[in-house]
Amino acid sequence: MTELFIIWSILGSQIILGLAMGCALFRMVKGPRAQDRILGLDALYINGMLLLLTFGIRTANTIYFESALIIALLGFVSSIAFSKFLMRGEVIE
Repeated sequence: MTELFIIWSILGSQIILGLAMGCALFRMVKGPRAQDRILGLDALYINGMLLLLTFGIRTANTIYFESALIIALLGFVSSIAFSKFLMRGEVIE
């Protein structure tokens, strides 16, 4: 009973994360301002990272966890770079 519940819970969370990625992609494409597009990109990479983690839990494969870590690091750096570019107009001082 508990194993079946865990499988269905992971599947449900993957579906919900896919829908959240669709909403973030919509905000990234149709955002009225650049700040909204950056927030959409942040939400998109976070949801993508969580989706990879749920795939890793489901398949018990460690490559998904490593790729989620890489996405988290690159997403954080890109968020900082985009924010700095919007505030100052340049990334590297």
